[in-house]
Amino acid sequence: MPHDLKIDLYADGADVRDMVAAREAGLVKGFTTNPTLMRKCGVTDYEAFAHEALQAVSGMPISFEVFADEFEEMERQAKLIATWGQSVYVKIPITNTRAESSVPLIGRLSAAGVKLNITAVLTIEQVRAVTAALNGSVPAIISVFAGRIADTGRDPVPIMTHALSIMREKPKAQLLWASPRELLNIFQADACGCHIITVTSDILKKLAMVGKPLDELSLDTVKMFYTDAAAAGFRL
Repeated sequence: MPHDLKIDLYADGADVRDMVAAREAGLVKGFTTNPTLMRKCGVTDYEAFAHEALQAVSGMPISFEVFADEFEEMERQAKLIATWGQSVYVKIPITNTRAESSVPLIGRLSAAGVKLNITAVLTIEQVRAVTAALNGSVPAIISVFAGRIADTGRDPVPIMTHALSIMREKPKAQLLWASPRELLNIFQADACGCHIITVTSDILKKLAMVGKPLDELSLDTVKMFYTDAAAAGFRL
């Protein structure tokens, strides 16, 4: 892991070319995607995309999300997705669109041996309920959207630390810091003990800046302003 980080970086996206590049760079340990990212990348055939992505990640963990709103159909989709490979985690949203809890479904799927990634989690109460429902012998990921918590003006670090303390009763469950907004979040997540953080390709590129002297960065910034003003042809 670069920069002595203990946390695993998972690339978040739906562009297979970016997945290949992230894998070949040797910086990530897994991958996640979701229907919104897939739509932005123009994916129209879910299963075809999934199998292409599975080839791209070469056996590394990857999460694919169900997209139904009824729990019976979510369960059917989850069991199908789980057959696509040993490295597959099935993403289940913490509720459906009617705010009905997915916890009973999570319990059934985990008991059946399905590796899950519980997504859109934002509260400690949700973490507690999911942790209680998980089969302790089956790997799982709980994705807490720390970036969205921060978007509300709340500090996500105490929430993530609390989540970790709850999850200790299920050692095979990993806490994922989801929706990071900046490179600093990787170091925050690592410091508080999160197991995984999702990162976009833009954030991955910024790893090269870690430790860069601030006076050099200051000069680079001044040069950028000067060059852009000249390119714009500004006159006074």
